[in-house]
Amino acid sequence: MSDPFAQPGIQVIPEEKTETQQRLGRPWKVIVWDDPVNLMSYVVYVFQTLFGMPYEEATTKMMEVHKQGRSIVKVCDREDAEVYVEKLHAFGLQATMERVDE
Repeated sequence: MSDPFAQPGIQVIPEEKTETQQRLGRPWKVIVWDDPVNLMSYVVYVFQTLFGMPYEEATTKMMEVHKQGRSIVKVCDREDAEVYVEKLHAFGLQATMERVDE
């Protein structure tokens, strides 16, 4: 059966399926900083609640904050990092974000 839309002398080439790779920006680190106000048990609670960390991981991260002055608690895209920082502030924790170095 011939193509009813075909024009003489014009060859139709079917489209090739191509894959496109979406280039995302570098990930961002969410950093929680030590403060003299919040109890260690509260910080563990926040990490469990906000990030879904198991108790052991949340405790390890809290001890990093306490002993080293900071801990990277999440690595994610920029928009998610901004949301996490805002939520950590709402819980009363000091938090910032910075771009991951390549």
